[in-house]
Amino acid sequence: MEENLSYIPEDINEPDQFADQHHALHRITPLTGMYENWFLDYATYVILERAVPELLDGLKPVQRRLLHSMYELEDGRYNKVANIIGHTMKYHPHGDASIGDALVQMGQKDLLIDTQGNWGNVLTGDSAAAPRYIEARLSKFALEVVFNSKNTKWKLSYDGRNQEPVVLPVKFPLLLASGVEGIAVGLASKILPNNFIELIEASIKILQNKEFEILPDFPTGGLADFSKYNKGLRGGRVRVRARINKFDKKTLVITEIPFGTTTGALIDSIIAANDKGKIKIRKIDDNTAENVEILIHLQPGISPDLTIDALYAFTGCEVSISSNICVIHEGKPQFLPVDELLKISTQNTLELLRTELQIRKDELLEQLHFASLEKIFIENRIYRQIEECETWQEVITTIKNGLQPFISDLIREVTIDDIVKLTEIRIKRISKYNSFKADKEIKKLQDELAEIQQNLDNLIEYAIEYFRKILKKYSKGHERRTEIRNFDVIEATAVAAATQKLYVNREEGFAGTGLKKDEYVCDCSNIDDIIVFRDDGTFLVTRVTDKSFIGKGIVHIDVFKRNDERTIYNMIYRDGKNGKAFVKRYAVMGITRDKEYDLTMGKPGSKVLYFSANPNGEAETVKIFLKPHKKLRKLNYEFDFSTLAIKGRNSKGNIISRHPVSKILKSEEGVSTLAARSIWFDDIVRRLNSDDRGKYLGEFSGDDKLLHILSSGVYFHTGYDLSLHVEEDLAHIEKYEPGKILTVIYFNGNKQDYYLKRFSPELSDRKIWFIPEEESRIVDFSFDTNPLIKVEYDTRQNKKSLEDDIINAADFVAVMGVRAMGKRISKYKIKKLGFAVGQNETKQSLDKPEIENNESLDKEPGEILASGKHEQADAGINEEIKDELKEEPVVKANEIKPDDTEEVPDIKAKPKQRKKEKARKGVIKEGTGAKQEKVKKKIDDDISLTPPRPKGDNRQMTLDF
Repeated sequence: MEENLSYIPEDINEPDQFADQHHALHRITPLTGMYENWFLDYATYVILERAVPELLDGLKPVQRRLLHSMYELEDGRYNKVANIIGHTMKYHPHGDASIGDALVQMGQKDLLIDTQGNWGNVLTGDSAAAPRYIEARLSKFALEVVFNSKNTKWKLSYDGRNQEPVVLPVKFPLLLASGVEGIAVGLASKILPNNFIELIEASIKILQNKEFEILPDFPTGGLADFSKYNKGLRGGRVRVRARINKFDKKTLVITEIPFGTTTGALIDSIIAANDKGKIKIRKIDDNTAENVEILIHLQPGISPDLTIDALYAFTGCEVSISSNICVIHEGKPQFLPVDELLKISTQNTLELLRTELQIRKDELLEQLHFASLEKIFIENRIYRQIEECETWQEVITTIKNGLQPFISDLIREVTIDDIVKLTEIRIKRISKYNSFKADKEIKKLQDELAEIQQNLDNLIEYAIEYFRKILKKYSKGHERRTEIRNFDVIEATAVAAATQKLYVNREEGFAGTGLKKDEYVCDCSNIDDIIVFRDDGTFLVTRVTDKSFIGKGIVHIDVFKRNDERTIYNMIYRDGKNGKAFVKRYAVMGITRDKEYDLTMGKPGSKVLYFSANPNGEAETVKIFLKPHKKLRKLNYEFDFSTLAIKGRNSKGNIISRHPVSKILKSEEGVSTLAARSIWFDDIVRRLNSDDRGKYLGEFSGDDKLLHILSSGVYFHTGYDLSLHVEEDLAHIEKYEPGKILTVIYFNGNKQDYYLKRFSPELSDRKIWFIPEEESRIVDFSFDTNPLIKVEYDTRQNKKSLEDDIINAADFVAVMGVRAMGKRISKYKIKKLGFAVGQNETKQSLDKPEIENNESLDKEPGEILASGKHEQADAGINEEIKDELKEEPVVKANEIKPDDTEEVPDIKAKPKQRKKEKARKGVIKEGTGAKQEKVKKKIDDDISLTPPRPKGDNRQMTLDF
């Protein structure tokens, strides 16, 4: 080594040149500097070439190389995934595992890759089969939208043997449609998937300079709250919930799960919450296959509504997803909002379409130029002039001179290459040349060229039409799966299941769940708070523990409900050792945990003489006994707490006695003195509330009920507890009023016609169908006392011209039982119908005032009512739908009489009411299991067709305006 260093080359004569070379050989680079440079190179490579997607095509390098490799293999048939992976390794130098994982993830998104075989399940987390067993090919959508070799920039692959695309010419916001997640060095990207249809519609709005909004749509469905999405930027958060429905009173069913989780992980979280005592479930059945179905069986006596809230609060049924949009744009990572991403993508699509049109235009110009040149060359027999030429240069010159008179008719100048192509024309083509066909071909090229120029001049309209074509062609199966909701905040302590038991030792002053041998208080959960009142007039709120000291002299202990306005405490206390006796009523609202509060005036020796806790504000009557005294004539008297107003807990109260009290006894139970509870329904979060949010339902107290009407044609009644979860297809909710008449217009799927019925939804906690289940649907419904129906006939399909009609529902059909079919509105084809809203009238509608009769418009005349078999009045014919339905004859409104309709008894009616109905209608029961024979009997005009109101019920009917 030293000999080599001492060698001086002959061409180095200057001493300073030798010194420079010697210094370069012995230059020392610090180790820390090497790591810094290498780490920066590595970080840059991972960010740009591995983990973060490119904005323009929405692909990571491995995904881009996969698609390019599949395009090279594309022949319309499926390819083994193992072959695709091997072929892709020509472009991706990071092993087959990363390529295979990327391919499976792309295949599961069902957008760019058409799969065959077991590709796993995103719902259950099951992995795909081995690459040698599964197959794939590019989808038709990918072939149309992603590839165009004429419009692609290329670069050498890692080994220099092949070329790969720099960016694929994707004419679609693929990045937002598929979503992506990647972790680089000091950088992470998480872009949530969006809806295919909504992205295209938003791109069209961008081109039209209209406002737009796009929100994520997850392949697993579920419910999502995007109020804090922040357009996908860092700090944004999306709350996603599973879709949980009540299968019955004892069973819940999960049909959709949150994005990013699996059914197995979800079930594990539910079991863990049950083991911790947060919820009470009996067992779980997982029936998930193609669709999610998880059945949760509840323990007896457990509220399904509270359990749903508890599942959201304590399990993986609700997750929070944070987004962080980071993309590679213009060669560096950038953080952009989702709307800016879509604008850039749409503009890129516009430029790609412009480039494609320009490329096609140039190709057509070249074809048109040579077609014209060929025509001149052959028709003017220029090829004969080269017969005497001896050299190649003479041939070129002769042809060029022969074309010279026609140069002005050509698109551009004639080049040497053009002349060479003319010399390559075969004799066979010259001999069979058809001038007419040549002119026709030239005309075709000119027409296509004019069309392309038209598209270039109107590029925005062309791009909009392109997006609409894509939407029409590929939108099927890409409807929104995630329902957009606003969630309310679930208080964990309010929904936690009471799986623990609270005990108290009054003598020693201890309370907790571990005092099994002491006095039982109530059930509680391990996250509850307890409130303790002592005989010295103090109270505190503390957390439930296994055992904790809460003080001696306990007069009351219970689970504390924060912000509970309904629980009222009645108390009589003595002020000081020998002071007056005061009485007060109060509620305990906001408090600080583990802080003592004094309910008396704070004098030493104060003592609680009487105390009661009333969960619904009850006010009892007590009897007060005074200590004997020679000046006292009356030693006992009664006091009614209902005469005392409810005030704050810091008020001193009213004087009830100036003399010493011996004892106080309860003489009579009280009733609630609180006002009826005002309830609203917030349609945004789809929950009941008492905070004046949404639709006002009324004042509720006691046994009041809510009436639910579903769009499927079902009604039922529930209580008004704020924990209630409404059905997904809820069409209407209101306070139940006995005897209120519901008028329904519906399409009968069995009869393929429109019917009208009126009935009173009798009280029932079970779901009751009021229209046939099979292929029937509600058109409109109303609670008006005298609704009018506007009917517009289809003049195209009816044989005669009919004027629009207004039908008075009360005159047209009488009030019937809930199972009655009702009466057919008309034997003629109907175009539109709905309730006519006039003065002093209200109506309830599912979607809009009038609904198009699509069946009559889409089908040929007579297809719905084939052979006219339903065009005759069907008087007296009983139809059996579900239990028992009766079809009414078609009678004009002015011909309606009380005798023309017969009410069918409601089989869900109460026994006494059913018995009265049978007696009134002459129904004869022949025996157990025997069929009932209906005997027509005239109904007197003075008999009401509506159920009577309960005695003493003077409440007025409330209508929603």
